Amino acid sequence: MLHEYKQDIVIPCGGRKLACELTLPASATAIIIFSQADGVSRNSPRSRMMAGYLQQHGFGTLLPDLLSPEEELSSGNQYDVELLSRRLAAVTQWVIDRDLFDHYRLGYYATSTGAAAALRTAAMLPEKIGAIVCRGGRPDLAKAALARMEAPTLFIVGDLDRYVLQLNREALDELSCSKQLEVVMGATHLFEGDKLNEMAASATAWFERHLHVSKVVSH
Repeated sequence: MLHEYKQDIVIPCGGRKLACELTLPASATAIIIFSQADGVSRNSPRSRMMAGYLQQHGFGTLLPDLLSPEEELSSGNQYDVELLSRRLAAVTQWVIDRDLFDHYRLGYYATSTGAAAALRTAAMLPEKIGAIVCRGGRPDLAKAALARMEAPTLFIVGDLDRYVLQLNREALDELSCSKQLEVVMGATHLFEGDKLNEMAASATAWFERHLHVSKVVSH
């Protein structure tokens, strides 16, 4: 395995402290920040699988818990795009402030309502976010930001997730940036089994294409 830097960190946002996990492979020149509307992002098996896949391909990852476990119990918080965006912006600014020499390009990997937060935040930071991947996302919840998007954006949706697929098709029409909708056949909203691997490969290829990262696979 290539040498990497890994640390649990806490990022302040207003009166809250957001627990995060930062992993930087030695060769990394880009960091993918996760945007997920739950209180267990760092420990979610799907998140850890996706983060590991990205790390093996030379990307740094930052997994923040945008909500605390207690906040997640209130379903309204998961749909509070303004709250999620504010916290994602704080996490992003934390990275920017510490990257004194602009060494790292930044991307967002987002799921569900976290995708709305990623799109909204990226629209506010057009020069900082180089690419976005939304898996089973709700871009309709960031409708006002879609026309202002500049970062190349990939929507990945399972064909069995019909309602979300239609929302993504409609949102795609609103984007004027480089964009793509990838429909994974046989996949549900959660991308079970090998469908998760298929999604991860597509997401990573998008980041490699738009963040100009050479493929580096560790063993």
